[in-house]
Amino acid sequence: MSKKISVAILGSGSRGCAFGQEVQNDNERYELSAVCDINPKQLAKAKKLFSLSDEQIFSDEESFFSEKRADLMVIATHDKYHARQCVRAMKMGYDVFMEKPISDSREEIYDLLKTQKETGKVVMVCHELRYGPAFDKLHDLIIDNVIGEVVAIDAMERVAYWHQAQAYVRIQSEVNDVAHPTILAKCSHDLDLLHYYAGAECDTVSSVGGLKFFRIQNAPKDSTERCLECPHVDTCAFSAKRIYIDRWKERGCPEFVWPFNKVTLKIPTDEQALYEGLRNTCFGKCVFRCGVESNKHVVDHQLVQMMFKNGVAATLKMVFAGESGRRINIFGTHGELLLDERNGTIEVYRYGEKKEVIEFKTLMENGHSHGGGDVLIIKDLYSVLNGGGEGRTSLMDSIEAHLMGISAEESRLNGGITVKVHK
Repeated sequence: MSKKISVAILGSGSRGCAFGQEVQNDNERYELSAVCDINPKQLAKAKKLFSLSDEQIFSDEESFFSEKRADLMVIATHDKYHARQCVRAMKMGYDVFMEKPISDSREEIYDLLKTQKETGKVVMVCHELRYGPAFDKLHDLIIDNVIGEVVAIDAMERVAYWHQAQAYVRIQSEVNDVAHPTILAKCSHDLDLLHYYAGAECDTVSSVGGLKFFRIQNAPKDSTERCLECPHVDTCAFSAKRIYIDRWKERGCPEFVWPFNKVTLKIPTDEQALYEGLRNTCFGKCVFRCGVESNKHVVDHQLVQMMFKNGVAATLKMVFAGESGRRINIFGTHGELLLDERNGTIEVYRYGEKKEVIEFKTLMENGHSHGGGDVLIIKDLYSVLNGGGEGRTSLMDSIEAHLMGISAEESRLNGGITVKVHK
């Protein structure tokens, strides 16, 4: 008989709280037992958001791990901590729901697999796009042989310019020592989807790219260290005031929502709190003066070429753009598929037949986070924990994207050489 699953969350940042809210929304299946975060402000935010008692919150990892506090641990800490904390959790008897990226180390990945085999614990990875109805529909069309055998895949991850500035410049400047390379931090979803759609292990990878734009030499003349003090505060496209204050006013959303909940932890958000955040956190820094050019793993554009063991060839382009939205073009022996998040459509071309257009809105009720994937992966996780199979994002299945990303970074740093994914 299915039972209610108790949940402990390690890391109460944006993603940890997002999953905490999904858990509380599904309170017939889950109950939140404990939260841990080393940041006292984030911990206070989580305590208020989830109505937790003092006994349910922990400010350091050692006290949190001093005893087993739930059936399931959600790991949503900084990238570099994920693998180590997952191993520790499994050895304590936890099943684990782990934020991506898993690791940028082959050794850590193999240690995770070894520990899972020894403990028999469930580990699901947050590759929630596999559960997004539109991305899932694309997979169904492939499996149903609508376009015949897949020959090649061309994918593009268009990162909104302001999101690139936020997550992969401003935040990156603060967490350089605990963050993974951009290709893993941003594109492990995309690499995972390519593996999912190709239907085979990846054989070889080559990659080129770098950090072209977000450098101090590209800062506007007379710009300052922080946006609010800058003469270009109302004209620069990357102005923190324009990205956070002006957009917040335009949207009229005082509730605790992304990306404004990154700038301030106040609930509900207000204009004064946003200004305070921009004055005192990395979000208010000049994007050209953050110094990320000193980190060889930070890029603002990257191209990855992949050859899968079943002969499918694939490319992935990551670049900052005017609007966000993945674009995935799949070419088969009898047709072509095109998923475009900007248009909200999947186009189906059967050679010699009229084009069919499937609109995203016919596949999902509303625009939940990650294309509806966050809600659906939490529901499937419950089934997995109650013996309902491995789910779509098991540790074994999810490591392939990470090995591809590790190989891509190795290639990029070595002049675009071809790298074997499985060594």
